[in-house]
Amino acid sequence: MAAGVVVLAVFMTNLDLWIVNVALPAMGASFSHGGRPASLADLSWVLNAYAITLAALLVVLGRAGDRVGQRPVFIAGVVVFTGASVACALAPDLGVLVVARVVQAAGAAAQLPTSLALLLASVPAERRTGATRAWAAFGGLAAAAGPVVGGLLVEVDWRWVFVVNLPVGVVAVVAGLAALPAPAARETGPLPDVWGAVLVTVAVAALTGALVQAPGWGWASGRTLGLLAVAVAVGAWFGLRSARHATPLLELHLLRLPRFGVAGAGTFLFGVAFAVMLLSNVLWCQDVWHWSALRTGLALVPGPALVPIVTALTARAARRFGHGPLVVAGGLLFAAAMLWRVAMVSTAPDYARDLLPSLILGGTGVGLTLGTLIAAGVQSLPAARTATGSALVNSFRQISSALGVALLVTLLGSRVDAGSTGDFRLAWTLAAVLSVVTSVLGALLVRARTPAVSPAPSGRERTSV
Repeated sequence: MAAGVVVLAVFMTNLDLWIVNVALPAMGASFSHGGRPASLADLSWVLNAYAITLAALLVVLGRAGDRVGQRPVFIAGVVVFTGASVACALAPDLGVLVVARVVQAAGAAAQLPTSLALLLASVPAERRTGATRAWAAFGGLAAAAGPVVGGLLVEVDWRWVFVVNLPVGVVAVVAGLAALPAPAARETGPLPDVWGAVLVTVAVAALTGALVQAPGWGWASGRTLGLLAVAVAVGAWFGLRSARHATPLLELHLLRLPRFGVAGAGTFLFGVAFAVMLLSNVLWCQDVWHWSALRTGLALVPGPALVPIVTALTARAARRFGHGPLVVAGGLLFAAAMLWRVAMVSTAPDYARDLLPSLILGGTGVGLTLGTLIAAGVQSLPAARTATGSALVNSFRQISSALGVALLVTLLGSRVDAGSTGDFRLAWTLAAVLSVVTSVLGALLVRARTPAVSPAPSGRERTSV
């Protein structure tokens, strides 16, 4: 039962990413001003506020679980996520929705790092490998189900994409209090630099804000330049603080490890390309082809459905040939998926010729690339740093997601219609270029060897996530 509670909560938080993307156009119509839907730049904060907050808090709340116990932090995370979901559903305007998404992300940041630790504590040692794979598989299942579930819920009302979290969260809390193990706290040291989490949040928010608002404000406007200056200044401050703090949020010395640094860069670049692909497909189907949210969700299923299948089928190949060849192949396939859309896209709906081949190529590419990059990074670390590395890689993914959405909004502007074809082509070309660069980094993984690594200078052990 304990394992069921954990995977239920993981499924809920992973599902949220996909259903909110599908619901975004409906949110825009709901929060209209003067008969006009909310702008894409404003709507992007529904996605970006969540991603940025999650990225900033993953390491901090993962360590909190180690200090006060995984069970109370996990339960608190489910409670916060569920309560914030209700606030999202009741939001009277876009500003309240964005604030509620920030709180929701804080709940997710408490759940995700502690969930795997609780799952492993609830099963015998000989079953832990299988339990870990099941934990990851439920994320893939959520990706496959998300577009359809989101489409079905939006047919009723977009607010139901958040209401659906309420019964799931209540069941998870009640069952969790009854069944989850309560392993003892494993650390007594200080939390990672909480002020650093604030700084990275401000820096990424300022950068994404500048990108999404620049088409309306102008690139040379004082507001755009001011946000860019804030992003640079606060980002530099965060870097200096990370280099000098006793318990930094970002352990810079990890980035100097060849395989971890390369894998982290690849995860970041591929995450930007993935975010561009995901949101652009939703916007194209609903705002250019004028498909319903349900039809859009059904149309997008082949891509995410392929990801866990490809990941499972290539596990043996990863063990035999290493991570690099899979990343090379996956990045090239994803680039081919984006270039297919550039070449074949048509404003007249033609799913079999335009979108479906791209989804098949892209889903295969993601299955080969994303999990492999994460594994390559984490497995290059000593045991005392695998948890920290896992949290950092997942933070890279969330930040790259926010930047991918922001770049897409920058290229598309405030309105999306049949006249946006050239802008979509440019966005897909950018995603293809980033994927090719990811393949180049995969080739570096083929050459890089995992060095023997000494512990961090402080000697602290981090075992969250």
